[in-house]
Amino acid sequence: MVSSSAPEPSVGRGSSPEPAPVVCRLSEILAERGMTMTHLSQLTGITMANLSLLKNDNAKAIRLRTLALLCDALEVSPGELLVVTDPRPSGRS
Repeated sequence: MVSSSAPEPSVGRGSSPEPAPVVCRLSEILAERGMTMTHLSQLTGITMANLSLLKNDNAKAIRLRTLALLCDALEVSPGELLVVTDPRPSGRS
């Protein structure tokens, strides 16, 4: 019988048990371009519901095809759309 109170295995690099958060910059990029989510949805075929999940940083994953469609429509690279944030406190050097 396996105990349900066993700790979860560590995932990621180094001693940090959690990977660094990834932030989707869709909201900022749309604002920079003066583009609406409706227009982006029409350009890409991605549903408004899925765009909303990305825009509000509620998505758990993104398909590579979706990422490619967004990057093409917005004329950005994946690294401009998705940014890995630094989980370290700002006071550390």
